[in-house]
Amino acid sequence: MGARARLRGAVDRLEPPPRAVDWSLFAFVVAEAITGLVSFTVGVPEGWPLFWLHRALGVGIVALLAWKLARVRQRLTDPGLWRRSTALSVLTLVAALGALATGIAWVFGLDVRLSYWTLLSVHVGFGLALVPLVGAHAATRFRLPRRVDFERRRTAVRYTVLLAAGAAMYRLQQGINDALDTAGSDRRFTGSQPRAGAGNGAFPITSWVADDPDPIDRDDYRLRVDGLVSAPVDLTAADLAADHEAELLLDCTSGWYTVQEWGGIRVGDLLEAAGGTATENADREPAYVRFTSVTGYRWSLPLDEARGALLATHVGGERLSHGHGAPARLVAPDRRGFQWVKWVTRVEVRSEYDLGQWVVTLVSGFD
Repeated sequence: MGARARLRGAVDRLEPPPRAVDWSLFAFVVAEAITGLVSFTVGVPEGWPLFWLHRALGVGIVALLAWKLARVRQRLTDPGLWRRSTALSVLTLVAALGALATGIAWVFGLDVRLSYWTLLSVHVGFGLALVPLVGAHAATRFRLPRRVDFERRRTAVRYTVLLAAGAAMYRLQQGINDALDTAGSDRRFTGSQPRAGAGNGAFPITSWVADDPDPIDRDDYRLRVDGLVSAPVDLTAADLAADHEAELLLDCTSGWYTVQEWGGIRVGDLLEAAGGTATENADREPAYVRFTSVTGYRWSLPLDEARGALLATHVGGERLSHGHGAPARLVAPDRRGFQWVKWVTRVEVRSEYDLGQWVVTLVSGFD
């Protein structure tokens, strides 16, 4: 038996039963979407396993999709076998290939913009579209999985090999990037690529979803510090003197990062200007600080973490530009860019976690 035949035999032995392939593809796509979305909230290096899992699942989807296409290719290529559900199958395939192609291109350092979006943003769009498409596709020929499809020891070996191969492929890709010195060789563990320079012009202007307010007049600007504080206060732009500077890293979920010298006022000092945290009700202990934008966008940080954060008015020695959040934006170390609230007009000390902030991130800016 030749080497090619032996390899083909090994691949055939790894292939799960058809029903297992279908349900595994759905499960992998859902897991890929979940790990991708959760990774947006991870900014510390200790979170690297989540990113490795996301990439390993991607390689697993490649293998599952190849097995699926090998089984149904005749139905796709022969117009005489087409049914009404075939159009949905083709659309699902396009979304899957789009997600895989943009993801692979991104990890190898390709950095292009499509209108307002980076290649990573397009990858996320394809991935989010793929989840309902795969679900709808599965519903057209719904068949519950049987225990026999998954209970064999060989099945466990198959999926272990899939995930291990995914991790190995990712490590190999990193080695190729380093050897060829591609743009992907100096990415962070999050996949973000560097933006060099200092000041407003060193990194892109991005907004989460639809946030795009008119410039704020510094003379009219007021920052309200209230909530569970002793003496709520309104501060002007001039009150926010850049008396504290720190070199901190901003990692944007659009796929880039930058290290800048940020200048502004510590949030802990802001709270002291409002008399410090206090409450007359033992059931309402100060626990979170919520930062709200002029657009209604908001994010909260635990109180101890918030005290060490910065309300920045300057970057790289320059006053913040409007696009970067002037007159003041939140600078939160170890948080991803979408949590660095721009155009902050209110700082509120609260006792409860703000679940609504997740919804606001999707709808703020829409009138």
